[in-house]
Amino acid sequence: MAKLGKRKAAAREAFAGKENLTVEEAVGMIKANASAKFDETVEIAMNLGVNPRHADQMVRGVVGLPNGTGKTVRVAVFARGPKAEEAKEAGADVVGAEDLMETVQGGTIEFDRCIATPDMMPIVGRLGKVLGPRNLMPNPKVGTVTMDVAQAVKDAKGGQVQFKVEKAGVIHAGVGKVSFDEKQLAENIRAFVSAVGKAKPTGAKGTYMKKISLSSTMGPGVSVDVSDANVE
Repeated sequence: MAKLGKRKAAAREAFAGKENLTVEEAVGMIKANASAKFDETVEIAMNLGVNPRHADQMVRGVVGLPNGTGKTVRVAVFARGPKAEEAKEAGADVVGAEDLMETVQGGTIEFDRCIATPDMMPIVGRLGKVLGPRNLMPNPKVGTVTMDVAQAVKDAKGGQVQFKVEKAGVIHAGVGKVSFDEKQLAENIRAFVSAVGKAKPTGAKGTYMKKISLSSTMGPGVSVDVSDANVE
């Protein structure tokens, strides 16, 4: 534990006084100071000038990161018949209908993304209290309620990231791995920020993007210049 403490202390010291960096500067610092024994995720946190308790200030969407996430995404699909077979052929990890509903109700959730055909929503709707808090509930607005389940599965496994603003007006997401090169991470970060920018709700007033911070899983955060990150 003491060794971990020293690493964290050293990283914090390296980051001290560094604020509003360019995306490339921040990524370089994060990569140089990531010292965990596993491939850490590079995480983004965005403070937005919205109050998601108001429907016209909710921010949610989906973005395909140009260089993927570096994460193996397990996908579940609620479908029957030909659509179930289509999902399996596309690489879905779990496919089912009532049987899958019962598995989830029993507390077994072995997937990171949930997709459903529209006719399955009466079944999936019963799982709202289980899937909702985990941000796994299929939603047509982010393409997870669809008849094109094959494409949805491929998108989910190919680096697509969903985002949804939390109560405090903050959005969190993983945008790659420390093992990615700086150019790949910078491209992913700007793609994510751009998608959040395009999802600006009609009710947002004043400054929309207040602050952007980057960090690795085990490392301290560093603030990034919003105008540098938000390049259309």
